[in-house]
Amino acid sequence: MRRNRLGSSAVEVTELSFGAAAIGNLFTAVEPERAAAAVAAAWDEGVRYFDTAPHYGLGLSERRLGEALRDRPRDAYVLSTKVGRVLDPLPADATGRGGDGLSEGFAVPATHRRRWDFSADGVRRSIEDSLERLGLDRIDIVYLHDPDNHAETAFHEAYPELEKLRAQGVVGAIGAGMNQTAMLTRFLRDTDVDVVLCAGRYTLLDQSALNGLLPEAAARGRSVVVGGVFNSGLLADPRPGATYDYTAAPLSLLDRALRIKAVTEGHGVPLRAAALHYPLAHPAVAGVLVGTRSPDEVRDAAALLRREIPDELWDELRAEGLLTENGH
Repeated sequence: MRRNRLGSSAVEVTELSFGAAAIGNLFTAVEPERAAAAVAAAWDEGVRYFDTAPHYGLGLSERRLGEALRDRPRDAYVLSTKVGRVLDPLPADATGRGGDGLSEGFAVPATHRRRWDFSADGVRRSIEDSLERLGLDRIDIVYLHDPDNHAETAFHEAYPELEKLRAQGVVGAIGAGMNQTAMLTRFLRDTDVDVVLCAGRYTLLDQSALNGLLPEAAARGRSVVVGGVFNSGLLADPRPGATYDYTAAPLSLLDRALRIKAVTEGHGVPLRAAALHYPLAHPAVAGVLVGTRSPDEVRDAAALLRREIPDELWDELRAEGLLTENGH
């Protein structure tokens, strides 16, 4: 599987990466054996970039990912995690009072409390805690996680601390991960991040990353990893009731997704394959991150990536007004 370097760092990622939120029991529980098998399937398919975060299942994703990679050669893969949410243990008599954690999207016991913390101390503590949960002695990439409502602290405390840790060799590359483009563009413009993780804003349904983010990254020699290529479900299976950005898809977007599907299938290409390939054509995009919870889902994503996509498909989407003209 092809690899791309992140900015001017020494870190290289495979074009397809394993998003480990799902094995942290995103929405529904995943059995430990199934989670481990999903990671093993990714490895067998050539995936060598794995992404996680403390937020995912109150640390469950990090623990499972670390265990699944324990016997793999450490220099053979790249792992990223995130900072910004610190996990504080709940007192023994309070554990479980928060239910199963689904208020934050993860089906896990409420053993900890998430606390926003973009201070320098919070960054160091978060990384130390992640290393312990992962069972590793280093992290290749660290992202500031969803700093939307913490901009000034993220820019003036958390980012400088990450820059120090990169200079010290504690981490290999640094960046920010968000569902919006404006602040990510600011990170590219005002800091020395290597990479940004942009979720849902460069897809067949939403090309807003072309308005600033991607040109800025290309001009500065930085990299973008694109997540949310299926926009949380609508581009995987467009039908009534499908979700777009984790809520019910508006009828106008459903209609657009169905029109795109008709074009891709007219060229013999599944919609999911086109959705996965689309971001990779941009020179600033280093890879796509896909969340998977089973070996079959992993193998499916890898097979989709191996498909050939004819240029005529993109031409027709543009001609039909379904892609931004200066897009693909």
